Amino acid sequence: MNCCQPDTECHDPGRRAVLGLAGAGLGLAAVSGLSAPAHAQVLTMEARDALSPQQIVDLILEGNRRFAAGTPQPRDWLAEQRGTATGQHPAAIFLSCVDSRAPVEVICDLGIGHAFNARVAGNAVNDDILGSMEFATALSGARVVMVMGHSACGAIKGAIDNARLGNLTLLLARFQNAIAATEFAGERSAANPAFVDAVCKTHVAMSLDLIRERSPVLQELEQEGRVMIVGSFYDLETGEVSLV
Repeated sequence: MNCCQPDTECHDPGRRAVLGLAGAGLGLAAVSGLSAPAHAQVLTMEARDALSPQQIVDLILEGNRRFAAGTPQPRDWLAEQRGTATGQHPAAIFLSCVDSRAPVEVICDLGIGHAFNARVAGNAVNDDILGSMEFATALSGARVVMVMGHSACGAIKGAIDNARLGNLTLLLARFQNAIAATEFAGERSAANPAFVDAVCKTHVAMSLDLIRERSPVLQELEQEGRVMIVGSFYDLETGEVSLV
């Protein structure tokens, strides 16, 4: 839908921001109606800051829809690399899993400089992750904190099976509360994909509460409306991201 008539100036700041972010390669290609030229793919501070956190979440989900449909934005990776070499203005920070099948930048059709991404098995929250989130938001201006779990998560399976292996043992222990809190009527085992995914979604939801509880910085930013903290789930089979 076009809120502006052809050859007239658009006076809606939100609309202009979406157009700017679309031109940066993060937004809706259909909004601008044109493929972004290589020089316009770098996300600027002005384009990012003109968007609300909700608009950024919407644009991330739209990028995933392009990925799932097989219609990602054309990119000039070298232009993005060169354009961000002297500075960056990411719109979001993700906490996602190390799983090789779930690279956020690819599945959400993001370019270089569009998002920070902290990756750890099972997208577990720890002090280093919280510090990284605070850096990304309070110091660097990102407006969305998105925790992204995924289907068939090996870390969740390992926790359900009480797997033990060196330092991994302590990491998997972080998921025990989510396992206990997951309401599920079927077989509660790592061999049941539905239970594994249910635990993953519970873990994402609990992680949001943990972030707010353990980071007064992020909690305050969220209360002021400067940042949105949100959970999501990536389905390996369909390629689709949904909010949790």
